[in-house]
Amino acid sequence: MTATEQATSGTPAPAGHEAGHEEIITGCDAVAQALRLLDVDVLAGYPIRPYDSVMSAVSKMIANGQMDAEFIVAESEHSQFEIGKHASLVGARAFIGSAGVGWMYGMEALVVTASLRLPVIALVGNRALDDPGAFGVEHNDALMVRDTGWLLYWVESAQEALDTTLLAYRVAEDKRVMLPCALSMDGAFLTHSQHIVRVPDEERVSRFVPPYDLGDRRFHPDNPVSIAPQFNEDWVMEARRQSDAAMRRARTVIGEATADFQRLFGREPEDPFVDAYRMEDAEYALIGMGTVGMVGKVAVDRMRAAGKKVGFVRVKWFRPFPRPELRALLRNVKGVGIVDRDYSFGSSSHAGVLYTEVTAALYPEPRRPVVAPFIAGLGGREVSVENMLEMEDSVERVTAAGELDPTCQWIGVRGPATDPRYEQGENPRTAEGGAR
Repeated sequence: MTATEQATSGTPAPAGHEAGHEEIITGCDAVAQALRLLDVDVLAGYPIRPYDSVMSAVSKMIANGQMDAEFIVAESEHSQFEIGKHASLVGARAFIGSAGVGWMYGMEALVVTASLRLPVIALVGNRALDDPGAFGVEHNDALMVRDTGWLLYWVESAQEALDTTLLAYRVAEDKRVMLPCALSMDGAFLTHSQHIVRVPDEERVSRFVPPYDLGDRRFHPDNPVSIAPQFNEDWVMEARRQSDAAMRRARTVIGEATADFQRLFGREPEDPFVDAYRMEDAEYALIGMGTVGMVGKVAVDRMRAAGKKVGFVRVKWFRPFPRPELRALLRNVKGVGIVDRDYSFGSSSHAGVLYTEVTAALYPEPRRPVVAPFIAGLGGREVSVENMLEMEDSVERVTAAGELDPTCQWIGVRGPATDPRYEQGENPRTAEGGAR
C-alpha cells in the first residue's frame, strides 16, 4: 500500500470536524506533541534558546511514560546532528534542532545529511546570529542550508507547527524525496507564545504517516553498503543531479500529502505552498514569512477598511520555492513589497534573501509588478502594523514613480543609522566625538 493509499484509507473526518482534543500550548510544545504522535525513535538534543523547549517537553513525556524514544543529550550541536544522521542511517525516525549559531556549528553534519538523502527533521528556533548577541528572531540561521538540499518551511502558528511536523515526516520519508526538512519557527514570537492547538489522535496520525523505511539503503550488518564514499570528479555531478531531481519531485509529494492531510483531519482546502490573504482583487501586495504573516493580515484588514486594495502573501515552503504560485498571484498587481526578516549583504539591491528569490521568480513574466525590498524585525524587534502600513505606502510611491529598482529600506531603525554618512563607511557618532 502506498503512503497516499494508507493515508486516505478508511473514513476521513467529516468536513469541519477534527478528531483529537484542544490544548493551550506553545509552538515548541506543539512540535513535541507531534513527535509523540509520530512515535519518533531517536531524539538528539543540545540546549540553546529558543528551540530547546521542544526537547524539554519531550524529555518530560519520556520520563512520564507518554513516549517511548531514545533521547540523547550531546556535548555539542555538531554531535547532536551527527547522532540524528546516523540514527536515520540505521532506520530510526530521527529528530534534531537548534537555533542561531548552534545551527551554524553543526553545518558539516547538516550538509552531509542532505547529501546522503536522509529524511531527518529539524526544528530551527529562528534566532539572530552572533555577534552582536541576541535571542530574538532572524531568519538567516535556517537560510544557511537553503542551497544544500534541505527542505525548508516557515510556520506561522503553534497549530501549523504541529501540523507541519506531521507533514514534514510524510514528505521527507517519501521514497520519491528522501531529503531532510527544517521547520523554521520565529524565536519567542512563536516558540514560547501559547496558542489553542488541536492535538489529533494517534490513530489518524499513524494512518497519515507510514512507518519509516530506508529500504535497501539501511545501514545494517546484513545489508553491506558503502556510506559517503569519495566520488570526486567521477560521480559527484550525478549525485547532485539526483538530489536536484528529488527536490523537484518534492513539489508533487507536498501537494499529495497536503491534500491527504486535509481530508484525513477534516481541514479546509488550502494552497500547500503559500498563504494568500485577500489577494483576489489586490492592486498591491506585501510578502513575508513566519509570524510576520499575522501582522500583515491585520494591516491588510486596516488598509481594506480605508479603501485600499491590498493583499498579503505568506511564503510557507521556501524550499522548494513556490515560483508558480507567486507568479499566478502577483501577475496582475501593480506593486509588491518584500518583508525580509533576514539580510544578504552585498546582494542584488542590497536586500534580503526572500527579495532575491521573489524577483528571480517574477523576472520571466511579461507583465511583472514593481518589487520593493524591505528589511525589518531583525534581532527580535517587533514588526508592527504601523510598519506594514509604512511599507505599503512606500510601495505605492515607488510604483507611481515607475522605479524599476527601488532602494532597499530598513524599517524601524533608530538613531543615526539613517544618516547618509553611513553610506560612505563613516560612523557619525565617532566622527562627531561621540562614544564608539
